[in-house]
Amino acid sequence: MSKLTENITENTIDNFKRRHFDVTYPNGILRLGSKTYIMGILNVTPDSFYDGKRYNTIENAIDHAIRMAEEGADIIDVGGESTRPGAYPISEKEETKRIIPVIKILSKKIGLPISVDTYKAKVAEKAIDAGASIINDIGGLQMDKKMAKVADKAKVPVIIMHKKGTPRTMQKYPVRKNLLSEIMSYLKKSVSIAIGAGIDKNKIIIDPGVGFGKTMQQNFQIIKKLCEFKNMGFPILVGTSRKKFIGTVLKAPVQECLYGTLATVAVAAMNGAHIVRVHDVYETVQIVKICDAIRNS
Repeated sequence: MSKLTENITENTIDNFKRRHFDVTYPNGILRLGSKTYIMGILNVTPDSFYDGKRYNTIENAIDHAIRMAEEGADIIDVGGESTRPGAYPISEKEETKRIIPVIKILSKKIGLPISVDTYKAKVAEKAIDAGASIINDIGGLQMDKKMAKVADKAKVPVIIMHKKGTPRTMQKYPVRKNLLSEIMSYLKKSVSIAIGAGIDKNKIIIDPGVGFGKTMQQNFQIIKKLCEFKNMGFPILVGTSRKKFIGTVLKAPVQECLYGTLATVAVAAMNGAHIVRVHDVYETVQIVKICDAIRNS
């Protein structure tokens, strides 16, 4: 075995065994590992697949975020553009208009970190100025080449996700080759971009992108084999909440997919997810507490 191969093998083994990560953000730290963190979804949009129009006024959005915090959320993820399959993009101006007033108020009302769900560097920059402290980029730093520099300058953690194509087209052209290898290859490129821009590797979180350019079976395969992503050596975020593949199996509309979602959350938590991104915080807290108790026993 060559020295290089030996080092890679050793790193892979160490990465796989590693469970705990300390991810610092402005004014705080995410201590990931013993406890599964819950990211509560706050969609300030008129057209999201599940909660569109529910929280697209500032008052409703703030009330919902406070409620999620009271229910046990660890992070509030604010998004102003729907990225559901088939969604059309919106302008930077419109996205900013939707989220900045909410983030400004929310950052003063709750003591939780706020992540901004955007792939646009300018939107992320303005969100950070308004009080956001994490960037959640579905483009994995590859859609807007300036995003990595924004994250580095602000010294905030960045969540890099794999997806195929754009929200408008991604389900037309799902992953066609080796699923896990293709996802990991994409994420490694994103990690390289991040580190090349100066981002501390301890501020990187990876997301395999369930539902983004994958078939129903591929989504289940990601959850089933999630532990393989531990080889990369970064904390893992998973978002399955009420997505179409769950409803397809249950033959149920999105409104009736809570229990199916909780099943995927439980399996993901047991298989290595450090953070789960969900609409239903109260119910998810009950699930992950039991999963954490089992893992920590």
